[in-house]
Amino acid sequence: MLITILYDSGYGHTAKQAEAVANGVRRVPGAEAQLIAVADGDTPWEKLAASDAIIFGSPTYNGTISARLKKVMEDSTRPAWLPQSWRNKIAAGFTNSGAMHGDKLNSLVTMTLFAAQHGMIWVGLDIFPGKSPEEKNRVGGWLGAMAQSNDESPEVTPIKSDLDTAAYLGQRVAEVTGQFKAGAAR
Repeated sequence: MLITILYDSGYGHTAKQAEAVANGVRRVPGAEAQLIAVADGDTPWEKLAASDAIIFGSPTYNGTISARLKKVMEDSTRPAWLPQSWRNKIAAGFTNSGAMHGDKLNSLVTMTLFAAQHGMIWVGLDIFPGKSPEEKNRVGGWLGAMAQSNDESPEVTPIKSDLDTAAYLGQRVAEVTGQFKAGAAR
């Protein structure tokens, strides 16, 4: 079971979140995590088509996803949308910004709508918002994992609970993908 984390990161904070998502995926037996940074060059459409799930990640800049992830979305028309090669794949998303709110929900909505247009099946979080900085989902997202990073090095921020939330999302996506594949095999 191949789960791809397709993400962008401007300063390393969202990359750290992507690594946490991948670690969560790897907690599930039989699940393989593949990280693809959109900044690394051409989009590997064949790898995405071969994935059982795609988890999208982006920093939230000015209330929406990064320009690089948006370009990948726009470029997906011919290689993925027209042939419907992502139809019935599991999808999810995560985002990070400097502000506690920072309009991160709009970034997740953008990812969700994109996935819906490709016929994908969205998986959100199923954990109640934390009441303290030490608890998972402290930012209070349901649609996906949200993190907040101070203007400090990625070695320091986002904090552990945000990374735990991202790992939980990766694990949840792997579990749901496994359930979906098992049901499809019947």
